[in-house]
Amino acid sequence: MRKVIVGSRRSQLALTQSGQFIDLLKEKNPGLEVEIKEIVTKGDQIVNVQLSKVGGKGLFVKEIEQALYDQTIDFAIHSLKDVPSVLPEGLTVGCIPRREDPRDAFISKNNVPIDQLKPGAIVGTSSLRRGAQILSAYPHLEIKWIRGNIDTRLEKLKNEDYDAIILAAAGLNRMGWDKSIVTEYLNPELMLPAIGQGALGIECRSDDEEIKTLLSTVHDEETALCVEAERTFLNLMDGSCQVPIGGYATMNNGEITFTGLIMSPDGKEKYHYTVVGNDPVALGKQVAEKMQNSGAKSIIEALNNSNE
Repeated sequence: MRKVIVGSRRSQLALTQSGQFIDLLKEKNPGLEVEIKEIVTKGDQIVNVQLSKVGGKGLFVKEIEQALYDQTIDFAIHSLKDVPSVLPEGLTVGCIPRREDPRDAFISKNNVPIDQLKPGAIVGTSSLRRGAQILSAYPHLEIKWIRGNIDTRLEKLKNEDYDAIILAAAGLNRMGWDKSIVTEYLNPELMLPAIGQGALGIECRSDDEEIKTLLSTVHDEETALCVEAERTFLNLMDGSCQVPIGGYATMNNGEITFTGLIMSPDGKEKYHYTVVGNDPVALGKQVAEKMQNSGAKSIIEALNNSNE
């Protein structure tokens, strides 16, 4: 096997999860030689503007995908929720390893649970999906935009006028944070996760059979089937960072349960459907059709048009 060059964003979380994936790959392939190539993306450079205002999560993969085309890297390690639902020609998801905790973690000052926050309490999040679901369940709360890495957001919670923040449990776990800092893990019934949240997507060139064979050794089929339902739904609904959209699938005894969600940013309009079956693509399509027939598509079109 040739020496493998891996592309990763330069953020602390990206490098940590890349290292963890490489360790997993080496466990299955002893003697494998791997080098990480750090790549700064446009999304990493823009830290003072909401992603929904500047093009969404695709900003975190463009430069890395160019490195794949240029053959300066052999594969790229992404957080799957950052990867657009349709990949550029010539690139593919070579594998999806086992998913981390997909839930959102609620962290508050003095460990006050979310249902005990006082009217006007400020919850920090940069996610329209999280903000809309909070406002739907707790309209007396206020959402305030926040960005930065985990350390930065925790520092802002401590020193600024936030009463609570919401972070992905997967990121906290991968960075080794003690679970005691989390006030509560939000149940998907209250806070449906982002599509692909907690999963990694390993992207490579479609014609690189040697790399695809290598990546297949750490592929988790159950996770892959679940996120396929989620990403099918995302693609059909033309979802983006500009839209409060969520999707979460689980598998039990070979049967997939998939829930899709679309909301207005203020939380007042909510479309939420759950289907059960065996074919992930069919499940994603079923929920998308229900959304389209119910009028949810109009929310997406209005939001996408307003941000053009």
